[in-house]
Amino acid sequence: MPERYGAACAPVKRSRTFADVNPVLALAVVLAAGLVVTRLPRIPHPTGLRLDLVASAGLPLVLLGILLGPVLHLLDGDVLRALAPATALGIAWIGGVFGASLGWRYVRKVPPALWLLAGVEALAVLAVTALLGWELTRVIPALGPALSPTLPTVFALASIAVVTGPSAVAMTAHAVGIRRSVRQAFEIAAWLDTAAGALAFILVLTIYHPRQPAGGVTLGWISWLGLGMASGLLFGFLYLGLTHFLEDPEELHLGLLGVMLFGGGVGYAADLSPFVICAVAAVVIVNRSPHRHAAIALLRSWEHPVSAILLILAGALLTVPTLWILVMAVLLVWARAVARWLAVRVARGPLGLSRVLPPDLGLAGVAQGAVAVALAMNFFILYGATVGGPVVTIALVGLGLNLLMAPAAMTRALKPAPLTAAPTAPEVSS
Repeated sequence: MPERYGAACAPVKRSRTFADVNPVLALAVVLAAGLVVTRLPRIPHPTGLRLDLVASAGLPLVLLGILLGPVLHLLDGDVLRALAPATALGIAWIGGVFGASLGWRYVRKVPPALWLLAGVEALAVLAVTALLGWELTRVIPALGPALSPTLPTVFALASIAVVTGPSAVAMTAHAVGIRRSVRQAFEIAAWLDTAAGALAFILVLTIYHPRQPAGGVTLGWISWLGLGMASGLLFGFLYLGLTHFLEDPEELHLGLLGVMLFGGGVGYAADLSPFVICAVAAVVIVNRSPHRHAAIALLRSWEHPVSAILLILAGALLTVPTLWILVMAVLLVWARAVARWLAVRVARGPLGLSRVLPPDLGLAGVAQGAVAVALAMNFFILYGATVGGPVVTIALVGLGLNLLMAPAAMTRALKPAPLTAAPTAPEVSS
């Protein structure tokens, strides 16, 4: 389906490179770079904690992608089209990692008040960022053509803004010296935000799907959602069936790997969402399989290498049709932080959490992670480079800015109250 990528992915006029001859070599370079960088030891940055967090989250990988893409043109439009199936598989794996965190035995331990608070916070961020994005496309003429079609693009960006990063939040909390029990509570709160953002993104793709034919048939939004969910359930139960015949751990790993690759491939080929299919499959696996712990361990062990590859490809997709795109990214980061802060500050009283949660606790979860990048890349695959490139750019800029402000924001979140103000941590953690 190369036509989905539009004219913005058309190759520029330049001398031929090895990537023009064989895109497999370009994929090998990306895979090797991603694996090597994730295996390098972390080197603390003397310039400060913020840059250390940004570098740990993948800034060198994004810069490498920019070097290979916009600078050297090794990852140009033709190569990115050829690598689209591999990109879909990376998105599918991140979806599987996210779905693996939705075990019912953990979900049921979350108090209802925290679910309501997460819902209020997600709705506030979604509404504020969507309204701001819509107004910016109307007020600034250059943003309209760059983010067209406007409604799906704006709501996709708002959904990505809702997403946080449980690992990034935990890493930030550890870096600023917060004790383990409070870090666990922050990580679970970030997981709730990520679940809400992923759900909002799925609904956006369902309602504003580009309606490409799936197997020669153009699907309506209900049929598209149903087919995506049914495919995820099918692959999840396929793994459950395989476990009755496979006992060796290596065979179980190969079975799970095959299910994830198959689900991601079907999601791409049928113009569905690889993220949705593999997330649903992982939910089935972690709730029904007796080998759930091995499956979760395998998914998480490859999370960082897969995230590294996605960051390199996202850097290669960096598109700035107008400098207003960068201004919009900064404003959305600011609006997201304000909406999170106000939502928690206002809602904690009616929900009976005033004695438990500090008033500025909404600032504790501003850090984002791999799910935000995966969702942006999923939007790119469905809508093409013309609008998908700016969406990926805004997501990357927002990811970096949120990580830069995360340490100060988390310190401010706990400043008005002692660290013992999070007694819910033992209740909501396993």
